[in-house]
Amino acid sequence: MDYNTRLRIIFFFGILILVAGYEFISPKRRLSVSKAGRWGNNLTIIFLNSLTVRLLFPITALSLAAAAARHNWGLFHYLNLPLWAEIIFAILLLDLIIYLQHLMFHATPLLWRLHMVHHADLDIDVTTGLRFHPIEIIISMLIKMAAVAALGPPISAVLAFEIILNGTAMFNHGNISLPRSFDRLLRLLVVTPDMHRVHHSVSIRETNSNFGFSFPWWDRIFGTYRSQPALGHQDMSIGIAPFRAPEAVTLPRLLIMPFGNKMGRYSLRHIGADPRKMRPKRA
Repeated sequence: MDYNTRLRIIFFFGILILVAGYEFISPKRRLSVSKAGRWGNNLTIIFLNSLTVRLLFPITALSLAAAAARHNWGLFHYLNLPLWAEIIFAILLLDLIIYLQHLMFHATPLLWRLHMVHHADLDIDVTTGLRFHPIEIIISMLIKMAAVAALGPPISAVLAFEIILNGTAMFNHGNISLPRSFDRLLRLLVVTPDMHRVHHSVSIRETNSNFGFSFPWWDRIFGTYRSQPALGHQDMSIGIAPFRAPEAVTLPRLLIMPFGNKMGRYSLRHIGADPRKMRPKRA
C-alpha cells in the first residue's frame, strides 16, 4: 500500500469515527427508524461501491494525474502557474465540477433515478454521505477521470481534493448539533450539516437547493442556496415522498429502485410548492 492510499484511509476512518462519535454525543435530530438497520444497508452499499470501483477502474484519479504530468496533458500544463496556485485552482475547479455534476443528477430524470438511492435515506447521518447507487458511482468516477485528464492538475491537488470531498461529505451529512452562531460562520467556508440537511428535505424546493458538497460558494453564486428548512430542522421530513415506508428502502429495494416505476417529482423539471406555505402535521 503506497503513502497516498494510507493517507486517504487514515483521513477516511478518522473523520468517520469523529463524526459518528459526535452524532452519539450531540445529535441534531431524533432518529425515525432503526440505526442498526440503516447502517447495515448503507455500509453494504458502500462496500459494493468500493468493490465496483476496484474491479472496473484499473487506474485511479491519482495515477491518471501522474500520467498527465508525464505526458503534459491538460489545461494546467499550459498556464505556467506556481505550484501553490495550481493546487488551489485545481481543488476549486474540481469542486465546481462536482457541484455541476450534482445539479445534473437532479436536472436529468434518468440520472435522478440513480440519485434517488442517496436521497431515500429516512434519516441523515455520516453514512448517508457515502451511500450512492453503484451505477451512480461508476458515472461519477468517469466524470472525475475526465476532469483530471482535461485539467492535468498536480497529483497533490487531486489527493487533497479526494480527502476534502470524502471528509466533507461525511461531515455535512452528520446528524450533529452545532451552535447556530458557529454554523453561520462556518458555512462561509464549508458546507455544514445544517446547510446540507436542507437538501435532504422531502420538500421538492428544498431538495433542489444547496447542491454543494465541500464549498458553499457555488450555491450562492448560482442562486441555489437556501439558508434553513421552512419547517425547521426538527420538524422537517427527510427522504423522498414515494419511499417513506421503511419496507420501501430495504437493501434489495434500494439496489433496484432506479428501475422501478416510482421516481417522485423531484427532478428540476418539477419544483413544487413553496415550503414556506407548508405546516408540520400534528399528531
